Amino acid sequence: MSDAPLRLVQVGAGGMGRAWLGTIAAYPDVELVGLVDLSTETATMAAAEQGFAAVPIARSVAELLDAGVAADAVVNVTVPQAHHAVNAAALAAGLPVLCEKPLAESVAECLSMVAAAELSGQLLMVSQSRRYWRAVGTLRGQLAALGPVASASCRFFKAPHFGGFRDEMPYPLLIDMAIHQFDLARLLIGSEPTSVYCRSYNPAWSWYAGDAAAAVVFELGDGVTFTFDGSWCAPGVETSWNGDWRFGTARGTATWDGDHAPVAETDDGVRLPAELPDEPEQIAGSLAEFVATLRARAAGEDVTPNGEVHTNVLSVAMVEAAVRSAETGQRVELATVVLDAYERALATERDPRVREVLAGWTSVLEVVGLPGAGSAPTVSPSGSGEV
Repeated sequence: MSDAPLRLVQVGAGGMGRAWLGTIAAYPDVELVGLVDLSTETATMAAAEQGFAAVPIARSVAELLDAGVAADAVVNVTVPQAHHAVNAAALAAGLPVLCEKPLAESVAECLSMVAAAELSGQLLMVSQSRRYWRAVGTLRGQLAALGPVASASCRFFKAPHFGGFRDEMPYPLLIDMAIHQFDLARLLIGSEPTSVYCRSYNPAWSWYAGDAAAAVVFELGDGVTFTFDGSWCAPGVETSWNGDWRFGTARGTATWDGDHAPVAETDDGVRLPAELPDEPEQIAGSLAEFVATLRARAAGEDVTPNGEVHTNVLSVAMVEAAVRSAETGQRVELATVVLDAYERALATERDPRVREVLAGWTSVLEVVGLPGAGSAPTVSPSGSGEV
């Protein structure tokens, strides 16, 4: 890959699509060469608003490629229901993909996309944009200085009146929001989830049809506990959209209010430095890492970015496991969720080449990096469990 700007096709021109267009326009290392949306009228308007009036517009990536557009990568900013189809098509065309979160609506679809990425040999990266807050990098450094995390908690209380589909979702907080905090917990704690217990509920004054509040307890590797206490119908004294965090270690405590620099103090009362790095934030950070990773890989370096598809599946699995626990009232093992999803992926995958990759995995738990995967049961291509 040369030092020329990376040629991008963006799929999706809605509200978030417009935000990505603005980010692409401001980043000199990329060039928008095509915009895709099912509504060409929406795409044309969005492109013009961001100074891309001359960029080719189409209803699919294939249509642009057939018209002779030369692209190096795809940015997928479609609705979650479309992520699987768009990502699979782009990967099959030999194009790496940067996909908006969540990777998919289900763990089964996530596993299918892992297999599709392996089949293509291309990078599929998920933009977990909250990983790129400058304060998060500072907090990670403080936690590294304090030593292993034993417990972590996040309080999240907001009162947004969205209207639309969120108001009708069965678990709006868990499904539409909590993946941000669950994914950050994995990053900041530095270990993976093994089980969860969740109680979801809907306060009497809630304007949501489904449960807009939840108390969630995750167990992670090495016996770490992560608790999430949140609500989307909590007017007054609201937290940051990033949540309000506290981390306990043997050598001290670190806190982050979600908006400002984190605060960390050792057991003998010494405050740790909290300088924020001068780096791209949020989706600009995702885009910068995506481009840097593609350039590094082109140079022969073995680089795994934040949100690489194999490493991102467990963030979606945390959401799916929490919802299952809320529905059943029982503690749920993450391994059970992933194994069940693997059976569904094998049963529903339509591309025989992708299904062959899925069936060839020795252990799906090892593929997604779940702790203790080596001793856990695998699932055979026929869908039956085996040891």
